[in-house]
Amino acid sequence: MSRLSTWILQRLRVHNRYTMLPDTESPIDDEVRSPPHSEVSDRHDNVAERRKWSHRDRFAGALLLNIASFFLPALYNTLSKLWVADIDSSLIVTTDVYTYIGVVVEVLNEGLPRASWVIIADKASRSPTQRLGLAYTLILFQCVLGMTMSIAFLAGAATFAEGFVPREVRAVSVTYIRISAFSALSSTIETAVATATRALDKPDVPLVISMTKFVVNIVLDMLIISRFHVGGFQPTINMQAGIQLACSLTAAFAGLGYFLWTTSLQHRREAQEVSDRAHADVSQQYSQSGIEIRPSFRALGVLARPGVLTLAESAIRNALYLWLVSTIVALGTTYATAWSIFTTIRWGLVMVPVQALEATSLAFVGHNWGSWRRHIGKTIRRPGRVSLSTIFHIVKPALTSLVIALTVEVPLAIFLSIWGARSFAYYLGQVDEVADITAYMWKTIDWCYIFYAMSTQLATVLLATQPKWYLYQSLVSNIFYVLPWAIVCQVIDIDTNNAWTYHGLVFGGSLVFSFIDIVVVDALWVWTLMTGKARLETFREN
Repeated sequence: MSRLSTWILQRLRVHNRYTMLPDTESPIDDEVRSPPHSEVSDRHDNVAERRKWSHRDRFAGALLLNIASFFLPALYNTLSKLWVADIDSSLIVTTDVYTYIGVVVEVLNEGLPRASWVIIADKASRSPTQRLGLAYTLILFQCVLGMTMSIAFLAGAATFAEGFVPREVRAVSVTYIRISAFSALSSTIETAVATATRALDKPDVPLVISMTKFVVNIVLDMLIISRFHVGGFQPTINMQAGIQLACSLTAAFAGLGYFLWTTSLQHRREAQEVSDRAHADVSQQYSQSGIEIRPSFRALGVLARPGVLTLAESAIRNALYLWLVSTIVALGTTYATAWSIFTTIRWGLVMVPVQALEATSLAFVGHNWGSWRRHIGKTIRRPGRVSLSTIFHIVKPALTSLVIALTVEVPLAIFLSIWGARSFAYYLGQVDEVADITAYMWKTIDWCYIFYAMSTQLATVLLATQPKWYLYQSLVSNIFYVLPWAIVCQVIDIDTNNAWTYHGLVFGGSLVFSFIDIVVVDALWVWTLMTGKARLETFREN
């Protein structure tokens, strides 16, 4: 009899656990309710601890997936310049229009999406249901912004060409700009999906996007515009733009579809787990709530608070960058082409490890910060003194990424400087003069990118914990270093003989200055936590 009584009491506790509504409303959406996520998240945390190192929710596993997802686009961008050079080497600079459109769109992509690391990555304080609601809101909002920006580029193609295309090829580049205008839409969708899913420990979704884009691009480019293309027609640069746009849109929507499909399956599995332990009608309610997760204005408000900070930082930084690029374009096709190839080396295959490490570090620093915030109380703004060991645990993913970045980037920079820079530049540009200028650019400031690799990993500590600190350090770097040099480049007489003296000081010097800046700001961030002077940001609704 006693055993029967015990069993009945246990069943009643389980039943009450899943039927009683919480005392407070959900901070994301009143209409989305889930069972107490502490038990669900604890169960998932215990499962994650037993998973091997290569799983996607472990640092090493996520890093491998991120390397693959960044490597494929970088490889394609390199190959596409080679194929355009076969069509007309003078038009290589036109393909940079796609890049400059991307720089403008980057302001949107570094606004709300970068809030993912401190909001969506907080799996300790937010339930899976709430995090998915935030992710869906982010993606929908970015789609609207991307479509708006695409229409603006389409309408202002001629004006855009005047600022970012050399005069010699400006007339033939307007059509290329119009075709590439809707890359703003594909880019915003792709970035929103990739960032949100990495914060959700789903780096396989960005990999699906990269694989789709790479495979379709390579197949179509080889069939239509490469030196091996089929048929007797003459490839044009506008064909390359059309293929690139079609593949980007296909990949973005493929990634979005894959994400929605996998999350639907996940919720069905979780609903089945609940039904095995709870009352049948309660599990049905939970299943329906999981399926009905949707974007909301309340979720947008949660994302907007840190998103405004990252948007402001990106807008200032990229405005100064485009201002400087306009002085480069004005120097003519040869110098602008050399700059185009230099940026391909700089932001292409060489920086893949840095970008992959940054994305991985952001996700796991965000997880650790959210776990600590939940431990001290998610509404606490003055946490008091924090031990050094606790701080080290929070920033450990960033320090791990820093060590790996140095291990990879130092030998790679030395190799390119001694053996590879000029050969690679000639391979892409097919012109000796362009290759010589590009090699000189790289050998002058290649060592500065070691500092960039380090500062990028150290900056993840601020971006994934307190975005306002990230904004502060960026303002210091851009206002006190980049802005003065940008003004100098506008007021003095620059020609192709002395241009790199100033541009090298701007682009290379800013990397060194930013490294010093981020080290100082990170040190201040640690000091405020250790001395109890830190004032934490709360991004939850009241």
